[in-house]
Amino acid sequence: MTVLDESTIIKIFQKKIGNKKFISEDVEVFKIGKTKIVLKVDTFVQSTDMPSKMRMYDAARKSIVACISDFAAKGVKPQYGMISLNLPKISRAKINEIANGFRDASNEYDIRILGGDTNEGKEIVINVSIFGTADKIVKRKGAKTGDILFVTGPFGYTASGLKILLEKRNGNKHFIKKAIKSFIHPTPKLDFGVKNRNYFTSSMDSSDGLSTTLNEMANQSRCKFIINNTPTGKDVVEFAKLHNMDSNDLVFHGGEEYEFVFTASKKHKSLIKKNASISKTPIIEIGYVTKGKGVFLEKQEKFIPLKDLGWHHFRK
Repeated sequence: MTVLDESTIIKIFQKKIGNKKFISEDVEVFKIGKTKIVLKVDTFVQSTDMPSKMRMYDAARKSIVACISDFAAKGVKPQYGMISLNLPKISRAKINEIANGFRDASNEYDIRILGGDTNEGKEIVINVSIFGTADKIVKRKGAKTGDILFVTGPFGYTASGLKILLEKRNGNKHFIKKAIKSFIHPTPKLDFGVKNRNYFTSSMDSSDGLSTTLNEMANQSRCKFIINNTPTGKDVVEFAKLHNMDSNDLVFHGGEEYEFVFTASKKHKSLIKKNASISKTPIIEIGYVTKGKGVFLEKQEKFIPLKDLGWHHFRK
């Protein structure tokens, strides 16, 4: 039997359903009357998304946060949600943990959970749908030659945290705590995205890996992205060196950051930085947009291709 990759599976569904003009985005947008609805659906699966040491509370919170991250990248305020739960036989204590995670995430980002569905199965599966309204969204395409590339926070910590949880990697105690927290308790920069969306020329959530995000945005914008500043800390580089790993793998291909990448005109740079300071969003300028195609790391006047090696379902 031929194993299909994710993009092939999606194309089959699009062809059968009839949506041949589909363009990949972080959210879906449609109109009911004159109202433009913004919708995001995301699925959290216990066997693939939940390390054994992760609490039910954190899993429930993260299932909602995953959707919030895409709204942040699109510059849209989410308003309502629906949750579908698949559960094995489970204790009241664990159900309370899950409910508390849903409650705290919805309170944290000011959304109202309207209801949902429950079913019984072999493992925990949480399917979350989040809704909002907006006149427009910031798309993945739109970057222009001369634009600046930014990310909303440092990378490499979540990949390090996952390795610590799954592979029992050791290291500096402060770093271990920081890395695990970054994976368990991500914090999308929603307020920053909503308040600054008019200054972004393109934007995309980074949860599938920074290399995936950059390549997708460059491809849709039909531009070349040059990365001349790797967005990470010395502690990530030291952790990678301690375990004979390439720090670039942790930074560019790890995923699970729930930050977002955005491009902006140089004329808005000072205003964006000022707004980031006010909202305490640790944005990092990582490069620039130019003519051409692809994504490249600039090092000592050499340009090294950055391939898309982030997370893809069904990849061999």
